[in-house]
Amino acid sequence: MSKKPEIKSAPTSFVFGKANYRIMLIGIGLILVGFVLMSGGKTEDPKKFSEELFNFQRITLAPILVLSGFVLEIYAILKKNND
Repeated sequence: MSKKPEIKSAPTSFVFGKANYRIMLIGIGLILVGFVLMSGGKTEDPKKFSEELFNFQRITLAPILVLSGFVLEIYAILKKNND
């Protein structure tokens, strides 16, 4: 009987390292905070206009947070794993 050669499998490694996952979680957190800040601004009476809809938080701050979260996500994906 002939012996079959043993095939050694390499240890499985993840595509991303710990740093990548941390950056991804921070990016997801920024995106969620941005969407929460965008919400609201409605009025009790639909016939009345609310200036609260166009404040700094909803028009400027929230979109900046969402876009920076997406940029962080792209950076986390493209960052080389050093592990």
